[in-house]
Amino acid sequence: MKLDKIIFATGNKDKVKEIQMILADLGVEVVTMKEAGICLDIEENGTTYEENAMIKARAVAMYTDAIVMADDSGLEIDYLNKEPGVYSARYLGEDTSYRIKNANLISRLDGVPDEKRTARFVCAIGAVFPDGTEVTTRGTIEGIIGYEEKGANGFGYDPIFYVPRFGKTTAELSEEEKNQVSHRGNALRLMKEELKKYADINR
Repeated sequence: MKLDKIIFATGNKDKVKEIQMILADLGVEVVTMKEAGICLDIEENGTTYEENAMIKARAVAMYTDAIVMADDSGLEIDYLNKEPGVYSARYLGEDTSYRIKNANLISRLDGVPDEKRTARFVCAIGAVFPDGTEVTTRGTIEGIIGYEEKGANGFGYDPIFYVPRFGKTTAELSEEEKNQVSHRGNALRLMKEELKKYADINR
């Protein structure tokens, strides 16, 4: 079976661009819900990243025969009991700017040394295939929380998430560097293998 189209349950163009780059060698078109003409207000009320990803994917799959994928991701800071975690997008309110969210997290870690500022980005991707098969994958990237925002390439919490192996925040990484190591990149590479398997089985 040829993989020709994937609808990704998001309105985030940056995210779709990232996904298109990582799945480029599959020759599959990746479009947002809106581009596919599907407008839904989906309540993400799961308690895990996987649950939230599947809630979104299943909701969109009701309206299409295409493969539907969705992700849920978050930042886990060990010193803050893994906050903001699954509530990362809604931390301090959904409409609060990330500049304010980032400043708040930095202030909550005031005086905390590097070795206790450990954190990770987590991404779960859920997929619903046309035959009803459901698959989830998970990727992570480990780092520490910086002391100020740095970089303009990323979005969300990227400017405060420092990756020691690069000596930069994820907002300072090039797109290529970020896709190689990011939580979403890691989860997508695992999902890419699932897509290939599905295409082979359904030839």
